[in-house]
Amino acid sequence: METAISKLTKKYQATVPKPVREKLKLHAGDIIAVEIENDIIKLRKARPIDIEFASALVPTLSEWESQNDDEAYHDL
Repeated sequence: METAISKLTKKYQATVPKPVREKLKLHAGDIIAVEIENDIIKLRKARPIDIEFASALVPTLSEWESQNDDEAYHDL
């Protein structure tokens, strides 16, 4: 098993390490999917169905875009 690490920025962003990019054949602009199951996190290159699902979901999330929500959840 190979391990690769990456440091989070102040905005909680991280660079995908080169061994991971190579294994997943990732390129700039690609979309990645993150699967979460209990304490296990899996990162993979997004499939068209992942992108379609996420695109369909976005319009349903507008109820959380108020100033009150930003103030209530800013520290999460």
